[in-house]
Amino acid sequence: MLKNLSPGVKISISRSISTAFEQYMNSIEWDEDKADIEMFVNEWREYILHSASWYKKVDEEIKADPAFHKELAMKINQTIDKILSERPTEEQIKVIEELQKQVPEKEYAYSCRTEARYVISQLEEEIKKK
Repeated sequence: MLKNLSPGVKISISRSISTAFEQYMNSIEWDEDKADIEMFVNEWREYILHSASWYKKVDEEIKADPAFHKELAMKINQTIDKILSERPTEEQIKVIEELQKQVPEKEYAYSCRTEARYVISQLEEEIKKK
């Protein structure tokens, strides 16, 4: 079913998953112990209902089909796996190392590009507070 959608809609679906996942992980401060796939799916559902343009473009009949939901679940897993496997860039690593020197009392761990972006923003906030 997903493969029958237009390329633009498929890209928009992936983007909505990525955006909602990043927002969700930021909201739990990238704490794996707090991560809950059901909570993420609920947040993603809210996101697509209110912010994603693709949702209105898909026929109600398709959205009601259990096969579509199964494919969406697989797409969610693939997208999350991709996000988590993208290593931080060299630039991100350098920026974090420099910022970390200014906030030595609080050390951040990170393992993927998206989490590194979060760490950079957290470190920058910590520096602003000083």
